[in-house]
Amino acid sequence: MTTDRDRVSVERVIPAPPEKIFDLLVDPARHLDIDGSGTVKRARSGGRRLRLGDSFGMDMKIGAKYSTRNQVVALEDNRRIAWRTLAPFPLTWLFTGRTWSYDLEPVDGGTRVRETWDISTEAAIGRPAVRRMAGHTRRNMERTLQRIEDLVTS
Repeated sequence: MTTDRDRVSVERVIPAPPEKIFDLLVDPARHLDIDGSGTVKRARSGGRRLRLGDSFGMDMKIGAKYSTRNQVVALEDNRRIAWRTLAPFPLTWLFTGRTWSYDLEPVDGGTRVRETWDISTEAAIGRPAVRRMAGHTRRNMERTLQRIEDLVTS
């Protein structure tokens, strides 16, 4: 695990090929299955393979229900995917723009998967409040990697 002021990363070697893991990550409908936080409730645009520049929506719940729009900002087949989470107006002024990424590296015994939560791209005014979620987010990310492993090895 690495942590700095605006980034948290966790990693795990998963005994599966990168292609199998990547297939989960590029299908928004599968995000409910891998989400270790319990906040993802429904994908609005699942059942398709994401491409660079695509947008996909998620119905979420942390206390109250809300939705997000996510923009794919990096994609390299079987190696990397990243998306930026954008909040609806009026939250765009406060809490929007964090980037989630997954990097996959083939290693002996499987694939090293690194998930990174990067709030350096978050709206500046809300960033201090979002920073306080780092510890909680790290634990959720560890659960996400466990869920990915469970899905691809069962």
